[in-house]
Amino acid sequence: MARWCAGRPGPKLGRRGILPRLPGMFVLGLLVAGLACAQSPQGVGRLALKEKTLLEKPSPLMGAFYVARTGLEMMTYSARSTDNGRTWTPATPQPDFDSKLPPNYRRSYYPGFVDPVNGNLLSVLFCMDRADIDRNVVEPEETATDSYIRYRVSVDGGKTFLFDEPIIQEGGFTFEHPLEGLYLGKNAIFLGDQGCRPIRTRQGHIIVPTQMTILNDQGELETFGSGWDYYHSLMLIGTWQRDHRLKWQVSEQIKADPDRTVRGLYEPTLAEMPDGRILCVMRGSNGLKKDPDYRLPGRKWYSVSRDGGFHWSRPRPWHYSNGRSFYSPSSMSQIIQHSNGRYYWLGNINATNPRGNANRYPLVIGEIDPETMMLIEESVTIMDTRGEGDPEGLQLSNFYAFEDRETGDIVLPMGRWTPPDNYQWVIYRVATR
Repeated sequence: MARWCAGRPGPKLGRRGILPRLPGMFVLGLLVAGLACAQSPQGVGRLALKEKTLLEKPSPLMGAFYVARTGLEMMTYSARSTDNGRTWTPATPQPDFDSKLPPNYRRSYYPGFVDPVNGNLLSVLFCMDRADIDRNVVEPEETATDSYIRYRVSVDGGKTFLFDEPIIQEGGFTFEHPLEGLYLGKNAIFLGDQGCRPIRTRQGHIIVPTQMTILNDQGELETFGSGWDYYHSLMLIGTWQRDHRLKWQVSEQIKADPDRTVRGLYEPTLAEMPDGRILCVMRGSNGLKKDPDYRLPGRKWYSVSRDGGFHWSRPRPWHYSNGRSFYSPSSMSQIIQHSNGRYYWLGNINATNPRGNANRYPLVIGEIDPETMMLIEESVTIMDTRGEGDPEGLQLSNFYAFEDRETGDIVLPMGRWTPPDNYQWVIYRVATR
């Protein structure tokens, strides 16, 4: 395992905090040296990669989550562990809601969320009910028109679930028209990647961050000339009822500027700050038909809510707390609110302007300043990046990380993806100090 050396001066940055354009692997080397060896200023926690272990098969911790507010019991949707993930026993939650579904209906499970106040376990599912679309086809075009979201609730730590229902906004909405602006068969709502974690607000609401394809004035999918589906982010806001169901409201949409991000704003990840403001960080993109030469800067974008997630500020490029900007490819990210009171962001940062999804390396973790809600540059630590033996198409993305309740480490089990479709399984542990 590589050990990063402390105390070495980082590279000099160009205007706006961006490294100058240099040959690809040399620039990457500068970024690795500069970020990995950065010193944490006073008041900022120090992050350190303590483990990177290559595995022969996926870790049983992939997609695992704790089942209660306290304790070490964990589960996936096929196994349970009572010892913090060291050993596992096969187990399937009951009842089996999916066994009698028509062929090709899709149900994609996301790690469960435990309400930190009442202990209810919420499971949110990404669904598509199209018997005529082969479920082995990855992301068919109908995903943009027929996807929707269901939810389940458990009060016994995920052993059983009380119901399985679609999320429908209160106020006369239906399955076919489940919320304002959504008409199944014309447009769709998504959960995005696994970084789209629910949160509970200080007002007692549960917020599920989502993304939605949008319709133009003719009732057809809007692309704004990009040649790709266009997304806005929005929040599903639930209020607990006595029967453990959630009554759903919907936030205003966080609308992108199609002249600045060609696929919209999507895969939102959330955190509520100590003063009650909610930060939303989203994926954007350059490229496609509107930007074939990749002249638009590739960024992560942010928006802020001051009323518990119902209304949101105009989205802007997310940046460092010192005002410097940084590049980020079109990829998911995740915010973790740690038990130490700090907020950590995991994602990809590039030394030079990305080209759409590429490059999805290095993979970094950094601390968020709760005052500015921006990323603290001095805290950013490289977890992994492209090595000499890795092909150019390496992707360090599509992950779910969690805090280990015994050690406080950030644990990230995932696959290092390389084309055409190969995975090198790995688990990272990051110490938080």
